[in-house]
Amino acid sequence: MISLELTIVDYILLGILLGLFLAQVYWYSRYMAAPARRIRKDKKQPIADNESATETPGVSVILAAHNESYNLSQFLQALLTQDWPEYEVIVVDDGSEDDTRAIVESYMLRDKRLHMTFVPYGARVQSTKKLALTLGAKAAQYDYLLLTDADCVPESNQWIRTMMAGFRDRKDVVLGFGAYFYEKGHINRLVRFDTLFNGLHYLGAALCGHPYMGVGRNLAYRKSLFFESGGFTHMMTNRAGDDDLFVNHVATKQNTAVVLSRDSYTWSPAKKTMKEWWQQKRRHLSVSPAYRTGTKICLALEPMSRGLFYAMVIAIIVLQLPLTCFQLTIPLLAAVGLFLVRWSMQTAILNVSARRMGLHRFSMWSVLWFDITLPLVSLYMLIVPQRKNNKW
Repeated sequence: MISLELTIVDYILLGILLGLFLAQVYWYSRYMAAPARRIRKDKKQPIADNESATETPGVSVILAAHNESYNLSQFLQALLTQDWPEYEVIVVDDGSEDDTRAIVESYMLRDKRLHMTFVPYGARVQSTKKLALTLGAKAAQYDYLLLTDADCVPESNQWIRTMMAGFRDRKDVVLGFGAYFYEKGHINRLVRFDTLFNGLHYLGAALCGHPYMGVGRNLAYRKSLFFESGGFTHMMTNRAGDDDLFVNHVATKQNTAVVLSRDSYTWSPAKKTMKEWWQQKRRHLSVSPAYRTGTKICLALEPMSRGLFYAMVIAIIVLQLPLTCFQLTIPLLAAVGLFLVRWSMQTAILNVSARRMGLHRFSMWSVLWFDITLPLVSLYMLIVPQRKNNKW
């Protein structure tokens, strides 16, 4: 039996629940699904590469390295075999105590496009990585700067070419996607889900005309923009933010492009332990208070509506069951139904996006688990201060 009786409280709860549900549907359909729509559009209407010399300008690939001898020995060669007529690779040694310098110097003997500089010993700054990237930008001989990390490897030798395609139409900033290698295990699944979710978020926002961040694993901008905007001078007190804070400071709807071709990806090994991921996640979240006010408001709305949606579903179920002696009611059916619809929609959008991006997909249970726990983890990290100070 289904009870059709509704009280004023029922109407109020159902109205709030429906509003939160529609907010989630709008956010997922407009922003999170935007990258998948762009990929589909690009496949139907591919843009032909123009091979003229005027559209293949010189590129400076910059990466900071702190004790990265192993990763450089594994991945540096991929940066030196790119299919682009004129480019250089600049490695900035940030106080390494391993064989980083020796590895780079051995490659420099074989390839004159590779250069190395270093952060002065004893530099007293909150973030030596920002100083390292600034030194790399100053040393760059080209106006186009393409940034990555020492533990990243491009998808193919077309990485520079596909990222540079984003500078068409006088763009100044190009946002790319940095993926993580697939491995078995919960930690790897957590890292990949978090990366996919955040990637769809910031790339989708940029595609909709609201760029607010990028990732240093795969980011490009003009050298002239970097120095004209003051570089990192306004954010040197923040431990991180060399990527997202800078993009948040300079990116606009008019000057920013998104590249989603598979050849534009970079790949990195994911953190192996929960402690390592926790420290990385906390470092990234530590700069969010420095975002523009509008960005902070927009970023808070989605997890807030998500949390309230779950709370309303639980509240309606808890309130309805005792009152009806476990008889089905309209509020109870609505709460369960909207929950299932949102869960299905979310899983479908995430997995369709993952499939079109060439990434591994996630089970519905993984989506639900991470959808609930990750915002709680982020909230904890934002509220509880960090004890240790990590310059990187």
